[in-house]
Amino acid sequence: MDATALEESFTDFVRASAPSLTRTAWLLTGDHALAQDLVQNAYAKTLRAWGRVNAGSALAYTRRAVVTGNIDRWRRTRGEVSVGLDFDRPASDRFEDRVADRDRVARMLATLTPTQRRVVVLRYYEDLSEAQTAEALDMTVGAVKAAAHRALAALRSHYPDAAGSPGGAATDPQKGASR
Repeated sequence: MDATALEESFTDFVRASAPSLTRTAWLLTGDHALAQDLVQNAYAKTLRAWGRVNAGSALAYTRRAVVTGNIDRWRRTRGEVSVGLDFDRPASDRFEDRVADRDRVARMLATLTPTQRRVVVLRYYEDLSEAQTAEALDMTVGAVKAAAHRALAALRSHYPDAAGSPGGAATDPQKGASR
């Protein structure tokens, strides 16, 4: 490919992937400005390798750069996170309430360890399989399962009413009973 074709293909990739990567970064950081910085840095790394990156794996490559960039940022700040907890708002269809719900999710995620948070975001928000999550985080599948289990247990213990059902018991929609 010539330079113009490479530039056009990268521009198309950025346009298509920016919303997803920015949401992922925001869920990892809980801060919109930090999320944008992470995504921009990940795109810079991806651009440097663009001629070598397979089009089918470009999103995974860039997502991995976002995750590792967040790990590096977290290590530099020693994991300092400022969280104010206020989860007493009911869900609704109003825009303001949806924003408040997203804020609530970010605050809940901020209470998890960095590894747990990364696993929860990739497994349940990005809907990656355990194997894909393990590959993206350079972990074993067993470590992903353990981190997800601990993260969900921590969220349930800290926020028993967050499941949305009376008494906080999560229900399995296929079985209609508490898990």
